[in-house]
Amino acid sequence: MKKQLRVASGEWRVAPRTMLSAVLLGLVLVAPCNTLHGQLGSYNPAPGPQGTFAIRNARIVTVSGPEIARGTVVISGGKIQAVGADVAVPANAQVIDASGLTVYPGMMDGGTSLGLAEIPQGAAATVDVAEIGSFNPNAQAFYGINPHSAHVAVTRVVGITHVVSMPTGGLVSGQAALINLAGWTPPEMTVVPRLALVINLPRSGFAGRGFAALIAQQQASTADAQRTRERQLDSIRAILRDADAYGKAMDAYARDKTLPRPAQDVVLAALVPAVRGQMPVIFPADRAGDIRAAVNFAQEMKLKPIILGGGDSWQVMTLLRERSVPVIVAGTLRLPSREDDPYDANFSVAAKLAQAGVRFAIASGDDGAEVRNLPYVAGMAAAFGLPKAEALKAVTLYPAQIYGVSDRFGSIEPGKAANLVITDGDILEARTNTKYLFIDGRAVPLGSKHLELYETFKDRK
Repeated sequence: MKKQLRVASGEWRVAPRTMLSAVLLGLVLVAPCNTLHGQLGSYNPAPGPQGTFAIRNARIVTVSGPEIARGTVVISGGKIQAVGADVAVPANAQVIDASGLTVYPGMMDGGTSLGLAEIPQGAAATVDVAEIGSFNPNAQAFYGINPHSAHVAVTRVVGITHVVSMPTGGLVSGQAALINLAGWTPPEMTVVPRLALVINLPRSGFAGRGFAALIAQQQASTADAQRTRERQLDSIRAILRDADAYGKAMDAYARDKTLPRPAQDVVLAALVPAVRGQMPVIFPADRAGDIRAAVNFAQEMKLKPIILGGGDSWQVMTLLRERSVPVIVAGTLRLPSREDDPYDANFSVAAKLAQAGVRFAIASGDDGAEVRNLPYVAGMAAAFGLPKAEALKAVTLYPAQIYGVSDRFGSIEPGKAANLVITDGDILEARTNTKYLFIDGRAVPLGSKHLELYETFKDRK
């Protein structure tokens, strides 16, 4: 992938190596503090302004409809304006000749903490994924996003244009946000600041997860562990019921101001959309028993569940299909968890869910640094039984549907957000290069921390 610069005319041109060398040398000699800042992971080129673009002569993979062998996509004002084989090009459009290239909708990872952590090992100040305490429904990932994280640029250049970033820790972790991977402030990046609530149900007892787990089980008191789990579940039930009552009290006061005004409670207020079914709830769960417990708990409390992880989801597919519970498969590349599992136990989970008619999507299974591997994770699932078209939908349209944003993302259709990727090959193939990238209708430079380091050290002897 070659370094590109935006010039005054609005065109993208390859920067000469001598120019790059001069820029880097200037940074070293004139502003050493800026160089250090770059080394700490701040390299994140800003996108250009929203404009009118016409991508012509391209193969267009719409995802939601038939593929267009040679057509045009027109974007303006951050939206897709027209798609088709015979689309008129606006007079003021900047034309991109995409002959031999393919246009895809931007990919979406539905289970990350991208932007909330930079260096997990030994640098606590760069980690902001969790709050202290067990109940933090009012904690919003939106406020902790670092737009200048080095993870942003290296993720988007492979075609991932938007992700779900969520807090972790405790029993009720907080609220996940849907963010675009472009912008210099959290408000610029954020699409839906309060997308979903994250609840970590306490895990059930030992379920055959290997010899080490068996030893740990034997060393602990099963009865004590079960009592602790039940107390935690009861505490989650209690706070959800309190939130329901709080919402009703606030509604009653809104209708009748003569009633005593309920005391403001930001914790309970944050839970009201979830207990009313207006906000989905993400339940991280891998084992079959934990998935079953999450589905049953959600039904009991009238929540809209999304299972994140789903390693053993193929064991409870009937339950998931009957309850219409979607799964974000996040462990495709993990090693088998049990000694008697086949080598492809995790590779084939998505294919099994698809065959059973369970709603699903595929996530990278990483919090931040490795989110960039999402297309190759989907490619692995395609290599082990998942149809190629389904693999592409699993990282574009399906996660958008699961999170209720498919009216804006997931496919190339007029009216949807102009999050587009133009490549020289199959987007799920590691050999493919991104040639152009648009997020929110803005042309995004294809620079990243990886490319900066490559340009810096490639000629070192």
